[in-house]
Amino acid sequence: MHEQHIQQHFVDSAGLKYQWAEALARPVLEASEALFACVTGGGRIMLCGNGASGALAQYMAALLVGGLERQRPELPALALGTDVATFTAAARRGEFADAFAAQVRALGQPGDVLMALSSNGNAANLARAAEAAQEREMVVIGITGAGGGELGRLLRDTDVHICTPHDRPARVHECHQLVLHILCDSLDRQLLGDEEFAT
Repeated sequence: MHEQHIQQHFVDSAGLKYQWAEALARPVLEASEALFACVTGGGRIMLCGNGASGALAQYMAALLVGGLERQRPELPALALGTDVATFTAAARRGEFADAFAAQVRALGQPGDVLMALSSNGNAANLARAAEAAQEREMVVIGITGAGGGELGRLLRDTDVHICTPHDRPARVHECHQLVLHILCDSLDRQLLGDEEFAT
């Protein structure tokens, strides 16, 4: 791999984020408001995803519990599917595609939030989890790429869809990580005030 090609990855990622900033600002704000209402109302945040998106779901749960850059009380967040025994037991009862949904049905309450992350929105297990959350009167925040897929089509007016309009998973995941950082920063500002992080 040539140095110029490596540099191009940085340029492409930065350029696409700049290009998406205006379009994504409104849904990211709506997601931030939904998360704030959830945690201040005594709810919990559940997160799910597959593969790299599953890793991002775990990362976001860690940030919500442990914080990003500022000291604050822990926030109630749980990445679904990380307990292998529970996840496989839920899958064994029916289909593997129902495993996230089973955990949502077991744990979800009105006022909770489900964050479902996917690079294209087409995974059946995420769509079923979203439907289970809607049945529980939870808000669903779909963080997708490409056109949003089946997950995007399932979302209601009371849900939030943050869709990165790109087909390349690497670029989508990079943008999703930035979105997660922005959501954490926004929560911190709403909970603690607008003090800037000291570098």
